[in-house]
Amino acid sequence: MTTQQSQTHKIILIALGLLVLIFGVMIFIAPAAIFPDPSWGFQVMHKMQAGGAFNITSKPDAADISKNNSEFLSWWSPGQYLAPYFFKSLFSINDGRAAAITTTLCGLLGIAGLYAFFKKVGFSKLLAAVSVSVIVIQQAFVVPYVFYNGGEVLLFGFSGWFLYGCVSFNKANWKLALFLLLSGWLGFFCKSSFLWMYGAGCLYLWLSISQKKTAVLDWIKNGIWIAIPAALSFAVIFLHYMAKGANPVGTSLGFKFSWEALAFPLASPILTGFSLDDMLNGLIVHSNAAVLNPTWSAIVLFLATVLSVVLVVRIIGIVPNKSYALLLGVFYSVSILFFGYSFLKQANISYEGRHLRMIGLLITPGVVYLVSLSKPPFKFGFGLVCLFIAFLSLMYFVPSYHQNATKNARGTSGIAQLFIDQPSLNQITELDKKNTNAIFVFVSPDLGLEINHNRYVILDPIDAEIKIDYEDYAHYGHAGPIFIMLPASYMGPKSNIIRKCFPGYKGFHMDMLSNDYVLYSAK
Repeated sequence: MTTQQSQTHKIILIALGLLVLIFGVMIFIAPAAIFPDPSWGFQVMHKMQAGGAFNITSKPDAADISKNNSEFLSWWSPGQYLAPYFFKSLFSINDGRAAAITTTLCGLLGIAGLYAFFKKVGFSKLLAAVSVSVIVIQQAFVVPYVFYNGGEVLLFGFSGWFLYGCVSFNKANWKLALFLLLSGWLGFFCKSSFLWMYGAGCLYLWLSISQKKTAVLDWIKNGIWIAIPAALSFAVIFLHYMAKGANPVGTSLGFKFSWEALAFPLASPILTGFSLDDMLNGLIVHSNAAVLNPTWSAIVLFLATVLSVVLVVRIIGIVPNKSYALLLGVFYSVSILFFGYSFLKQANISYEGRHLRMIGLLITPGVVYLVSLSKPPFKFGFGLVCLFIAFLSLMYFVPSYHQNATKNARGTSGIAQLFIDQPSLNQITELDKKNTNAIFVFVSPDLGLEINHNRYVILDPIDAEIKIDYEDYAHYGHAGPIFIMLPASYMGPKSNIIRKCFPGYKGFHMDMLSNDYVLYSAK
């Protein structure tokens, strides 16, 4: 290898590190918005700051809003708010800036971990660095700098190091047992969906360590070394966290066959490795307006499925490092089984590429390796594809960051608020300061983070069909003044429905907070 080649990987890694730091400084100055999932976690963080118990969310009891109802928040893992909580407590900063530090640190950890893993499985330093850069240009990497997405960013920071650990053991011993015990807890801390990856990692380790053994007893012994710490790790997670409340996997609408349920995880290498699902605003579940109609979405999903299977088979057959080939095969197979089964039984898991991002991370160095062996036209074409993805990611980040930094409202949390404007938020904040026994009502969970002196109720938004289950919305009783803030588009039937969901209050008074938001209040 020439001196120039040996230095190129360092230049790439330094550039990527500087990029993350620049983005980190930008969102520290003007913090990002927040996804709904971590919003619920941040609400728990506020309760804990006020002296509440670990991971307990408290809200007005729907049966009698003069009382509180407390529950253990087991739907999401605790890392999404505990990591920012640590930085918030350490540096005395607001929620937004604590999330910014979390995002930046996890970005750097993720880059370092994936680079170390790629080298560990036999790829050259240059190819490993290029592979990491291909990952960084994906929209999934940019999203946390626009919307703090909690577990997604924490899991990215941990994934590479977990994979590195999986390929570092060649025999079963106490070190392997300790790794499995701790990695199960740490991975779940980052994101609850890590559990399927944890299962895949355990299966890989068993196959990898035992594949050269011919005696059945050796396979059993290795299985015991892996099964005991894995079972102990999962038992602690289940008994002390998951079993205390509902979780997505435990919620099911019943078995229903659909070809998309199997095709979506099969297509994950293309959907997540090349940002296809993100660039199209989702093939099945749309983050914004649908880019493709259902027919074209089905065609693209079918093509992505075929290409993904061909690509995985090709990579497994050609890469020289068989540890990487086995790891890719195991994780891809387990993801198909887990998500295919979950989608078929209609578990509460959405058809979004972010759930299968691990496959995109794993496939990337294999794709780059195949390209490195190809002829110049294919290399040029791959480069153009990467530039196109990078351009779209940049076009996603720049206007979104500008929107967060200059237009979206900000309150005491520091988080960029999408569902309220600054004049309306200022008035809500003032009402919160003037009252101590009021009930605030919102249709977006992030707005609850701006209420510091009173209680609040978060209702699901009402769709255009205006069909709701009244009992899911109704809150009975009376407890001081009530302030219901709604978008101006709710004026009319929607606002009437929501006011009727609080039968303990009569004679609502309406105030226009701004051209876009309205406040209904009653004492």
